Amino acid sequence: MAWGQGARKNILGLLFRAQQQAARGYSSSTFETRLLGTPVPQNDMFHRRFSSQVSSLEHMNLIKQLRERTSAPIKDVKASLVSCNWDIEAAQKDLRKRGVVLAAKKSSRTAVEGLLAIAQDEKRAVVIELNCETDFVARNDVFQYLASSVAKMALSAQGPGQLFLPFDPEYLENMSINLDHPKLSGETTVQSAVTEVAAMVGENVKLRRGFILSTTAHGVVSSYLHTCPQPGLGRIAGLVTLEAEDSSASLDALKAVGSSIAMHIVATKPLFLSKELVSPAAIENEREILRTQAESSGKSQMAMDKMVEGRLRKYFEEVVLMEQKYVLSDSTNIKTVLNDLSKEVGSKVTIGNFFRMQVGEGIERPEAADESEPVPHSA
Repeated sequence: MAWGQGARKNILGLLFRAQQQAARGYSSSTFETRLLGTPVPQNDMFHRRFSSQVSSLEHMNLIKQLRERTSAPIKDVKASLVSCNWDIEAAQKDLRKRGVVLAAKKSSRTAVEGLLAIAQDEKRAVVIELNCETDFVARNDVFQYLASSVAKMALSAQGPGQLFLPFDPEYLENMSINLDHPKLSGETTVQSAVTEVAAMVGENVKLRRGFILSTTAHGVVSSYLHTCPQPGLGRIAGLVTLEAEDSSASLDALKAVGSSIAMHIVATKPLFLSKELVSPAAIENEREILRTQAESSGKSQMAMDKMVEGRLRKYFEEVVLMEQKYVLSDSTNIKTVLNDLSKEVGSKVTIGNFFRMQVGEGIERPEAADESEPVPHSA
């Protein structure tokens, strides 16, 4: 009986050990082998138990690395890695090939968001508009880098000498651009760079238009950007040239006032530089509207005529830059600001050109009416 109880304890002990080993990942065959005294290599055991977990972690790490390199959507990153047997270099090339196709498919989608980028020197300024579909992509660092790079390249490009020159994307698309960004580098064409960024962000990205503003006189080109995520980028731009008759006049004061007037242009949306430049057709159209409004008052003809002329002066104050109240001091107007500046520098100062530009203006939006294209305004 004593022997039977001892044997039973041994058997129960072996069974308990078997359950423990099974819980730790041993197979029954492994346990049987160990009972027979045959050693099992530890690395084989751990490999059998953990191989699937290691593979999963490696895959996740590769997906993370490739996404950091390219900014491509995660599903495209994974698809390229799978098709390239998890070779990250081959997958990166595959993503670029896929990007050309995907960008072409997205090119028909409306892109009304984006950024304006300005590059300038003492005598010239270039502003370009780079569009995308959402403001989320407009905040992407690769998108912002491309916009800034294209503006700088356009400024350095040798172009016609007009004081105000609008240009279409075709003017820049085939030009060479050298990029130096962790996710976008090397020498390529502007169009290829735009296509590559479109593939990265998964949206339609397009270079829409650009403008060059310059002065050949003794003066400065000043600019202001509104809603500015970083220097040289924004959603609304105002540009103006200030010119002094005396070539010895200091330009520092012109630069300071020029920046303020550029900001004023963004805020007030002037259409004309002076009253003399308002077309007779525009004046007559406005007068006709005001006359119709005055007739409903029931007053005498003389009173109605005074009402029309008074409201016409108000119209000029709204749309003519020189007549507008200065946004920094509504007790004066832009004409007075220029007169004061002329006294300060000892030379007559005039505005040569100005224009205002906004992201998406003129593009048809389902939920909003079109906005007009920017028009150059010269003295």
